[in-house]
Parts: sequence; structure tokens; C-alpha cells
Amino acid sequence: MDFYSKTALEIGQMIKNKEISSVEVTKAYIENIKTKDKDINSFVTVLEDEALKQAEEVQEKIDSGELSSPLAGVPVAIKDNICTKDILTTCSSKMLYNFKPPYDAAVTEKIKALGGVIVGKTNLDEFAMGGSTETSYFGVTKNPFDLERVSGGSSGGSAAAVATGLVPYALGSDTGGSIRQPCSFCGVSGIKPTYGGVSRYGLVAFASSLDQIGPIGKDIKDCAEILSAISGHDKRDSTSVKGFGYDFSASFDGDVKGLKIGIPTNYYGSGLDSEVKTAVLATADKLKDMGAEICEFEMPIVDYAIPAYYIIACAEASSNLSRYDGIKYGYRSPNGESLLDVFFNSRSEGFGIEVKRRIMLGSFVLSSGYYDAYYKKGLQVRGLIKDSFNEAFEKYDMILSPIAPTTAFKIGENISDPLKMYLGDIYTVSVNLAGIPTVSLPCGYDGKGLPIGMQLIGQSFSESKLVKAAYAYQQETDFHKKAFEIMKGGCL
Repeated sequence: MDFYSKTALEIGQMIKNKEISSVEVTKAYIENIKTKDKDINSFVTVLEDEALKQAEEVQEKIDSGELSSPLAGVPVAIKDNICTKDILTTCSSKMLYNFKPPYDAAVTEKIKALGGVIVGKTNLDEFAMGGSTETSYFGVTKNPFDLERVSGGSSGGSAAAVATGLVPYALGSDTGGSIRQPCSFCGVSGIKPTYGGVSRYGLVAFASSLDQIGPIGKDIKDCAEILSAISGHDKRDSTSVKGFGYDFSASFDGDVKGLKIGIPTNYYGSGLDSEVKTAVLATADKLKDMGAEICEFEMPIVDYAIPAYYIIACAEASSNLSRYDGIKYGYRSPNGESLLDVFFNSRSEGFGIEVKRRIMLGSFVLSSGYYDAYYKKGLQVRGLIKDSFNEAFEKYDMILSPIAPTTAFKIGENISDPLKMYLGDIYTVSVNLAGIPTVSLPCGYDGKGLPIGMQLIGQSFSESKLVKAAYAYQQETDFHKKAFEIMKGGCL
């Protein structure tokens, strides 16, 4: 039975209808991972025995009526910076090569509670620091559309696994575009939720004020269902917002009439690939034909987003990663005769070059004499960016923008040029600085057959409105389906 191109909700319905069992689905996906992932490298850990045992238990609960979630029995992959009890959680780093958390992350608990079957942990840039999954200690994750190209990052493993049909859906995390950019490169859909909408408890911290967990799926309806399941207040996360819940019940009528969508013209200038620009603006034309109102405007403050983001993110990273000292858990260097030697050698040997670069930059901007000049100023710019978005949302329901300035680039092409890599985040980091939600959707393919993605950006907790527009768009287009048609006869 060919169900690899089916959505998670379609597979869940098949299980509910007893057309197939959770065990059969899980076995099939694990076999697919064994066959195809040797070329892609999207998984760090595959949980064959554990997943099959979990599928048996879930199927019994489905049969007894104990589990009724639309996603019950459906396999899922989890990014390897999200804690899974007694299962390796490495952050794709030598520093945590043997770390098995004694607890589940809040989202892992919720996935298990709804009957999701965890088949493995996916590859990422080390500690989620990177935009290509090339900084992983376990090797680069390749793009299923072209094995010589990157899958994006840092959630490259999750996006590539969904795109290749190795799993129906996956969880990723987004600090500066880490869900959206790999979704764009791999032709799948994703949601970066409002900051505080999903608990960060059990997410290994990169930059605590920017990190957010979100779903990656074959289409936006899958993503909305997953987000509903993993969201909500958690007292263990002090940034988790109280008193709200996502309601997508009115988001699937396929209607965008009356929606006002803003197009920030300064997003479409030099540096944006012409094919990407054409595809994203064609999306605007399509939404206009469907009844939305399209308006152009300027957001010049966003031009300062990259320096503000990297100052703030690196400062928080240098603080968060100070806990890895070679003493309590993780990698410990065998070299050294003193406590100071153990600290120094463990960090020198355990962290990769990109993580070290960001720790050093973060420590510099927080140091005496430079705090006011850099970190404080970065925080002030962050406030101005948030204000700029708030002003835009007084006029528009949402904003349409590119996700990345290019399609997937070749492995090794940018990794030696950090500045070029950082500038690839130009359309995504401002969203994290403002703490607002976006949805990522495929909107075309370039001349090489590589996917192009676009994002719809909304004000805080406007995910239902974003999903409404995204669903209507996907009902009228087939870019999200083409990916899986291409995969059937593509490089794999």
C-alpha cells in the first residue's frame, strides 16, 4: 500500500477506519527509513524496537476507544534538541553524544498522550546553530530533491524526513527561521508559532527569548492539527502564555475574501533571487484572484534585523551553553590535569566551530565596555522591529514575504563564509525578534526543480487566520503535492 505521500491526518483516518494498523504503518515507515535515509542522513537515532512496541500499545488503545485523536497511531519524528526520556538527545553535538534525558519535553509528553508513535530523532545543525545542517557532528542532511544540496537548517533533518516520505510529520524548532527555511528548501509546510504558545520545557536552549517549537508536515492542515495538540500553557515554562488555546475550527472554509495582505517592498530588492521573487509575487497575485486585498508598504527597520538578531542570539547562546563543562553530563575530555583543564579541553573538543564562534561573539557583546555598545543597542532595535510589525498589523491582516533569498544551495558552498550564511536569514529573523507567528508554504519551483517557499506573517496568536489563508491557498494550488510526486520518481 502506497501511503507515503498521504498526509498525517489521512493516515490517522485509515487507522481509525481499520484499513491499516498503527503497527503496519510504523513498520512500513521504518523500512523506508532503512532504505532511503542512508542517502539523506535525516535521522540521528532510529527507534525501531521502541516504536513497534509503542505502536502495539497505541493500537490497543485505539481499538478500545481510549484514544480518539486524529493523529493516534501515526508515526512522528522529533528534532534531536527536544528531550525524549531515556532516548538519546544529542543536539547533533559531540558534547551531548551520550546524553539520555531523565524526562520528556512537554511537547514529547503531548505527542505520546495523543498516541503519536515516535520513530526517531532527526538531525540538525549543532545546538541548532546554522542554516544548512552542515554543522552537525553526525554529518550533513542532504536535500531529497538534489543530494548535492543542503536541506536547510537547523531543522533540516525534520524537513527532509517529511519531504522524503520517511515520516508523515515531524517537530522542529525555530530560533531565527529554523523551521521555515528547511521547509522552503524541501518543499513542505510548517508553522513557527507565537512565542509562548508552545512550551519550551525540555527544548535544549540555544537563545531562550527566540526559541520556539513547531510542526512540519505535508500540508497546512496537518500542521494546524499538530500545533493544536502540542500547544497550551505549561507551568514549567515561565514564558508559556496562560489563558488561550488555538481554535482552527473556522480555518478550513477555503475563503480569503476581505483579507488585507501587506507586501513589504524592501523585502523584494537586490539580493533576492529572481525566480524566488517571481514565485512569491505570483502567490500575491493568486491570493488577490481569490479575493484578498494586496497592499504594498515599507518596513525599513527590518534592514537592521540581522545584526540585532545575531547579537542577541549569540549573547543568549554564550550564557546557555556555559552549563556544558564536562563535569555533570555529556562529553568529558580525557586530557587535563586540573579542573580548569577539564573545562577547557571538554569545550574545545566537544563543541564544533560554529558553536564556538557564536559563544565567543556572545561573550564579547556581553563583556564590560561592549554591553551598551552592542547588546543593549540590539535590544533597542528589537523593540523598534516589534513596533514596526505592530504598526503594520493595524493596517493589514498579515504580511507575505519570501523565506530565503535563494533555493537550496550546494553542500559546502557557503559554510566557509559565515557572513553569507547569516545573511541568508534576512527574511526570517525579524519574526523571532518580534515573537510573532508565521506559516511556511511551498509556492513554486525554480529552473533546477528545487522548491521555493513563502511565509505569511501575522500578529501574536493569529495562527488561525494564517492557517485560514494558507489552507485556501493550498486548496487552489498543488505545489505542496508536487513535492511527493517528484519524490516518487526523483533522486531517491
